[in-house]
Amino acid sequence: MLGACATPGFVLVFTFVGFGGLMHDVGFPIIAGLLSTLLVWALPAQVILIGGLAAGTPLPALALAVCLSGVRLMPMVVALLPLMRGPRPQLWKELICAHFVAVTMWVEGFRLLPPVAAEGRPAYACGLGAGLTSMSMAGTAIGFHLSHTLPGPLAIALLLLTPISFTILLVRNARQAVDWLAIALGAAIAPLVAGSPGGLDLFWAGVGGGTLAFLIARYGTGRRA
Repeated sequence: MLGACATPGFVLVFTFVGFGGLMHDVGFPIIAGLLSTLLVWALPAQVILIGGLAAGTPLPALALAVCLSGVRLMPMVVALLPLMRGPRPQLWKELICAHFVAVTMWVEGFRLLPPVAAEGRPAYACGLGAGLTSMSMAGTAIGFHLSHTLPGPLAIALLLLTPISFTILLVRNARQAVDWLAIALGAAIAPLVAGSPGGLDLFWAGVGGGTLAFLIARYGTGRRA
């Protein structure tokens, strides 16, 4: 849990302060908002949830939109789970670890888990995820109760801290030419898929940019050879 107390974790806190203020403005109850942070644990899906409820969106359509928004996390789970399962995988432990995988957990997991002994990785992953979730719930509550002093534009601006932080982390962790190519292609695709149904714009930009970069690096290099 101490591993969560790093810059990405505190960025999450401020981001969820903005979410808490937004939640108060649309009349979403605090207990339900805290449960959404604990159980949904994906800010875009949570914004879709409260925005849809405030707009009167039919519940089946809203549930589908929230589920589709979560699809973007599947590649992250697939990539990070081998580092979290330990030498003797157990399904219930893997499901708990998988629940905590969001973008911050994905980035910090690749940074913090490799030095941990294999047998301790499931417990470490759960502790890291629980720490990030607890900090985010605290940020949600702070933003909700400070909403009368938090200007609306500032609350919305705080939501931008997370994508800004993720972009910085991606650039910091880029080591090879293919990493930079994936970032550039993802940024180029993002405006083309903005507003995709179900909040899947980040999914299409990330998977599309990464896939194109992989294909170019693999087959482009093969042709030159």
